[in-house]
Amino acid sequence: MKLHIRRQPRVLTRFGDTTVVRIGEKPRVFGDLYHWLLTSPRWQFGLTLVGTYLGLNALFALAYLACGNAILNAQPGSFEDAFFFSVQTMATIGYGQMSPAGIAANILVTIEAGLGLFGIAVASGLMFARFTRPTAGVRFSAKLVVTQYEGRPTLMFRLANERVDRIHEARIHLSLLRNQITAEGHQYRRIYDLTPMRSFTPVFGLTWTVMHYLDGDSPLAGLSAEQLIAEGSQIAVLFSGHHAGFYQEVHERAVYDAADIEWNARFADLFRELPDGRYAMDFGLFDQTLADETRAIAAAGPTE
Repeated sequence: MKLHIRRQPRVLTRFGDTTVVRIGEKPRVFGDLYHWLLTSPRWQFGLTLVGTYLGLNALFALAYLACGNAILNAQPGSFEDAFFFSVQTMATIGYGQMSPAGIAANILVTIEAGLGLFGIAVASGLMFARFTRPTAGVRFSAKLVVTQYEGRPTLMFRLANERVDRIHEARIHLSLLRNQITAEGHQYRRIYDLTPMRSFTPVFGLTWTVMHYLDGDSPLAGLSAEQLIAEGSQIAVLFSGHHAGFYQEVHERAVYDAADIEWNARFADLFRELPDGRYAMDFGLFDQTLADETRAIAAAGPTE
């Protein structure tokens, strides 16, 4: 049954990015431009490069026009010819049909050619840095489930390695984030560590079901679904390991809302045997959950 509970604002997105609006902070766009260019979405990065390239050529075209008839074999006053001459100069193409005339035009060509060489080097470095950053290639299940495992209520979610390369020395860390009111009436965002049944695997090649027992030692003990949702609780997951394909350390994170927990449910089995005796893993069932009424669980374990 769907719970209709007033939820507190979400602090973290599914991928671990904050949704908190910063007020009163000094802008650092140009002070930290390199970081922004590395971390901005690809469409913003692409538009920035294209816009900068076209904008600089347009500015130089206007500068050439301001110098009068500064381009030989160009139509007088033609912005189009001046723009394409600027493109050829910045890229050091030099077709030879148009050339600078006069000291002012030659000074502009010198500045633009140097700027073009510098800009290409910077753009190439940024693109290399962006597209060579290693990613974990790890998929997290869309939901968490709470079910009985070995006679104990257990919180579960699972991961899958979406690449054929293995991840060595894979580690997982879980944290519970809750909005709580102190005895003095102040609200704080508290963070509690959730101890997984197994936090380390030497080789992560296919899937990994992470489990946390909801016993008396768990920070989730005694908490119901309604209380977790009302407090805006979230479960943050941090994955790390050494990627065999990149030969580098990789990291991935995911954040689940309390509403993402399915109580009295279990994950569908991913593996099945093929007629030739081999096993197959069906990624189409990765997020599928099934009702598990073996023993109904209303809250996350005992209170003590």
